[in-house]
Amino acid sequence: MSDQTVDRRRFKRIAFDARTELSQGELIWPVRLIDLSLKGVLIEKPEPWLGNPEWHFLVDVHLSDEVNIKMDVQLTHDDHGQLGFACKHISLESIGRLRRLIELNLGDPQELERELGALIEI
Repeated sequence: MSDQTVDRRRFKRIAFDARTELSQGELIWPVRLIDLSLKGVLIEKPEPWLGNPEWHFLVDVHLSDEVNIKMDVQLTHDDHGQLGFACKHISLESIGRLRRLIELNLGDPQELERELGALIEI
């Protein structure tokens, strides 16, 4: 079993609809967010797709006009019109917002604690 498969089992993905932008340098794509987790995000591949998979990207998920979650991410897969990204860096403010969003969607504080424990192990 690959490390990526193990990560998929450890981290619950939350289907969430929010205005989301993906950027790399001067390039900015409005994208459709499919889901997110403590480990990363899955988006619908924008057209035209000009991103360089060797460089990091920034994902900005707008929860409201004033509140967002920003992650520095790396492209991990490009399959069937979807792009998967692994989180490489996230601020304390954004991780707090992401944690609360996941907690509300999971409905089980113990499951959230297990996921946070798995994140620390990586």
